Amino acid sequence: MEDRVKIRSIGLAELLLLWRNRTALFNALVLPFAIILPIASIEFDGDALSHSAFVITSMLGFVMLAPVYYNLVTTFVARREELVLKRLRVGELSDTEILAGTASSAIAIAVAQIVLFIGAGAALLGLPMPVNAPVLLVGVLGGVALFALLAAVSAAYTRTVEMAQITSLPVLMACVIGSGLTVPLSSLPDAVAGALRFLPLTPVMDLLRLGWVGTTGESAPLDFTGVLGSAVTPVALLAVWTVLGAVAVRRWFRWEPRR
Repeated sequence: MEDRVKIRSIGLAELLLLWRNRTALFNALVLPFAIILPIASIEFDGDALSHSAFVITSMLGFVMLAPVYYNLVTTFVARREELVLKRLRVGELSDTEILAGTASSAIAIAVAQIVLFIGAGAALLGLPMPVNAPVLLVGVLGGVALFALLAAVSAAYTRTVEMAQITSLPVLMACVIGSGLTVPLSSLPDAVAGALRFLPLTPVMDLLRLGWVGTTGESAPLDFTGVLGSAVTPVALLAVWTVLGAVAVRRWFRWEPRR
């Protein structure tokens, strides 16, 4: 209980700082909508995954990248350069509590947006309610946790907040182009699609689409039990990425300003 109180206190402070930072607030609340508009105009032939389902599930992926990953890269760097992280380590908080508290506001916003998108997709676009809610939940929670870890790793190699635009670009571009956000992987050659499945966002997108609409676009929609079988591989890939991210953070994350 005490640990949760500590994390919540840091999270509330971060939420207040986010509200005062108009750029970060734009990235968290507006950018996913702005990015998805060009994608909504893309037409593709797909019987298993409808155009509406593709677009709205892609928005969930952009939530992982904008409110979580990019915003947290800048947040971790800013707090480090302001010596906030160093001061927090002097107190009773553990390293895990400091990082979790710092990330909690971005994660809370991301989860709220995902819930909103799922409700809007069902109410306005005629998409079904989640076929397999547990698989969808694993995709949401695993995705935000993974990209919070990747943000901490990227922050370790980012000297200033301004440099975050450059250091975060490889992850952002790879995920946007290669993880099925803009083009369904099912429309690509098998060899290319197979390689792209190892990107960090791809298993997250597979779980989100399987849990919500029962298919990633490569086969007809599955029922609850069928989704469980198809989710094994993306869950395993997500777990591997999460472990690698945690190890990288423990080894390379910087708590003091880069000189």
